[in-house]
Amino acid sequence: MTLVAKILHSKPDPTVHTIAPTASVFDALKRMAEKGIGALLVTEHDAIVGILTERDYSRKIVLMGRTSAATLVRDAMTTPVMFVRSSQTSEQCMQLMTTNRVRHLPVVDDGKLVGMVSIGDLVKNIISEQKFIIEQLENYITGAPGP
Repeated sequence: MTLVAKILHSKPDPTVHTIAPTASVFDALKRMAEKGIGALLVTEHDAIVGILTERDYSRKIVLMGRTSAATLVRDAMTTPVMFVRSSQTSEQCMQLMTTNRVRHLPVVDDGKLVGMVSIGDLVKNIISEQKFIIEQLENYITGAPGP
C-alpha cells in the first residue's frame, strides 16, 4: 500500500493551482488549459472554500445556459471539498473517489494544504506497483536475482 505522501513526492510538479471565488469561470478555464489540469482549488485567505472542475463547467455552466465570462467561480464550484491526509493510502483514495465520483482530492495535513492527488496520479502509482510485482515474480520464477 502506497501512502499519499509518496505519491506526492513522485509528482513531477507538486504545485497545487488555486483560484479565488470571485474570479470568472472563464479565467479558471484559461488557467486549467494553460497548466494542463482538470481542476482548481478555490481558496480565500488560505482556506479551501471549494473546487472547480471541468465537470462543474460542463454541468453548471454549459448545460445551464450560462456563460463562463459572466459566471463567478463561487457560483459553479463544488463545496464542501473532500480531502485526504498524506498518511492515507492510495487504496483509501481510490475508495473515496469511486464512492463519491470525484477525480481530485486535496491533501491536507494539520489544516495546511500540502498537495493534490488526481485519479491519474493513483492509476500511475498502481501501474508502477503492478509492474514491480510482475518483475519480482518473473525473477522468482526464472531464478534471476532481484534488484
